Amino acid sequence: RLHEKGLIYRGHYIINWCPRCLTALSNEEAEKEEVRGKIWHLRYPLADGSGHVTVATTRPETMLGDTAVAVHPHDKRYRKLIGRRLRLPIVDREVSIVADDAIDPAFGSGAVKVTPAHDPTDFEIGKRHGLMSIDVMTPEARMAETVPEELRGLDRFEARKRVVQRFEELGLLEKVEEHTHAVGHCYRCHTVVEPRLSEQWFVRMAPLAQPALAAYREGRLRFIPERRGDEYAQWMENIRDWC
Repeated sequence: RLHEKGLIYRGHYIINWCPRCLTALSNEEAEKEEVRGKIWHLRYPLADGSGHVTVATTRPETMLGDTAVAVHPHDKRYRKLIGRRLRLPIVDREVSIVADDAIDPAFGSGAVKVTPAHDPTDFEIGKRHGLMSIDVMTPEARMAETVPEELRGLDRFEARKRVVQRFEELGLLEKVEEHTHAVGHCYRCHTVVEPRLSEQWFVRMAPLAQPALAAYREGRLRFIPERRGDEYAQWMENIRDWC
């Protein structure tokens, strides 16, 4: 019935992927856990050799699939650099600096690496700017044939260490900060989930959420305690299609 109503479709999007169970997970099945990690500040040289742009990331291994660096269009620090080219270290690929409203100028350096195949926000930025999506991992979360030969076959966390080491050797590691953040884990086996570009079946959630939200707005549905109602409304208003 859902399919007949046009609510089920097949799509190519970023999903939560468990590299141990080898399965896609819905957002509810990827349980968030507070993890002590790091933010690495990496320098990407300008292609003409006139300087560099520093990006901050919690997942350095994904830089192997970067296809752009994004800045906020009104960030004065980078306004003159929009449209310029950067040379991606290790992979030796040129990428552009693009302007996008999704970037928070207050996070890190205000310049964000864009990896459309490995991050949901980056995927949307990639669509808006026509960027290439390069998947750098196998389903088992090992480095794929799309990365330099020296890194192929490495586990994602081993590749992370190797990428950081290479940046350090090249003099392009600016600094490292301690950072606690919420990371998705598989609800079955507790493996760290990998955001991954994949073709999956999805349920359109907005048409299903609308009557559920209306029931609350019109007072037919009440929450005890009442403050939970605001959380419910926020969830329904921002609901994503279900993988």
